[in-house]
Amino acid sequence: MRPGRPPKNPTRGFIVPIGGAENRVQNPVILRRFVKLCGGPSAHIAVIPTASSLDNTGDVYGSVFSDLGAGQISILPFKSRGDCESQQYLEVLDRVDGVFMTGGDQVRLAEMLSSTSAAQKLCSRNMHGMHIAGTSAGASAMSSAMIAGGKSGATPRAGMVDLAAGLGLVSRFVIDQHFSQRDRLGRLLTAVASIPFGAGIGLDEDTAAFIGPDDTLEVVGTGSVTIIEGSGLHNSAADSTRHGEPVGLTGVRLHILTDGNLYDLGSHTLLRSGLTAKSHGTACLNATALT
Repeated sequence: MRPGRPPKNPTRGFIVPIGGAENRVQNPVILRRFVKLCGGPSAHIAVIPTASSLDNTGDVYGSVFSDLGAGQISILPFKSRGDCESQQYLEVLDRVDGVFMTGGDQVRLAEMLSSTSAAQKLCSRNMHGMHIAGTSAGASAMSSAMIAGGKSGATPRAGMVDLAAGLGLVSRFVIDQHFSQRDRLGRLLTAVASIPFGAGIGLDEDTAAFIGPDDTLEVVGTGSVTIIEGSGLHNSAADSTRHGEPVGLTGVRLHILTDGNLYDLGSHTLLRSGLTAKSHGTACLNATALT
């Protein structure tokens, strides 16, 4: 599904992909920030636990958001495509300030929601100011071209990544999660080389990218966000590269961002260094590499 054309007057809501395993108890910085973004005590947040195979996932996140001060929580389980056409659920989406999609299986989530009224409502409401966050599978499913699976490793290889249609909340880049923890650089590079818009975002665990309506990305969390800019990318391998063999890539720009960094997705430039590093008087890693 492709996102609709942004309206001329309303401001688009934030898109907040999270790399999974976010801190929900001791120091829930990311989720607290999302609640505040949605309005704090007046926030009405809908939780979509469709990606998860566990029956209590929606209630768990509902309790977390309540504990963080959100005024009202609605659980939208979407257990069938018929549920995605339910007028009752669609009316909830019309009222909420934010939507949170849990982790689990991004293929399950995308197949359940794609091309339904619920998916169209998510896109249109986001274009008019509703914020959408997703963790792990909920993050991957946000993009038009979604990483459905793949293999670990730092070297891109032929057939290393499986792509499928996502929800289309973002169309210019592909998203991966549990990035450093599961050694997914190679599969994100392979994905970026396979898509026409040629950009990728890799999110470490307990790390989020708060993507604003002005196309700026702010990093929040304890890990890093890897940006792969592939606008100048060239595949240097032979066309006959067999499945599993290394794929040669040139012209790739790699950006590593950490907590507090503000980055412009349009110009691919760093606008602000890390707030945490600055406050402690230490250097923050902001690397741009060309291969």
